[in-house]
Amino acid sequence: MRSKILAALVCVAGAVVFSGCSTGQAKMAALVTGGDVQRGSAAIYKYGCGSCHTIGGISNAHGLVGPPLTNIAARMYVAGVLQNTPENIVHWIQDPKGVNAKTAMPELGVSKQDATDIAAYLYSTK
Repeated sequence: MRSKILAALVCVAGAVVFSGCSTGQAKMAALVTGGDVQRGSAAIYKYGCGSCHTIGGISNAHGLVGPPLTNIAARMYVAGVLQNTPENIVHWIQDPKGVNAKTAMPELGVSKQDATDIAAYLYSTK
């Protein structure tokens, strides 16, 4: 619980300090998630996330099946049921059916590292 509160505070502080600065936003996203934004972008292409989602900064990511993922850091929930934390985004990406058996999101066999990097990328978008 303490780490979640700390992560939230770091996000808020980062948003205030780096608002409008995409480089700062990417650095803050990497710090908060433990992932790599550039590898996350590559993983989004690798797993075809843009087929179902609109994702800012990813060419051809204009899917309308799932929700848009741009500015996900500002949302309260992931998948409608999980508190928005980096850990929960990673969990959702890796095991969507484990979170919601009726979700349309497929199990893609995303590795923990790729899921962490995707979370970093998503947290960097605004």
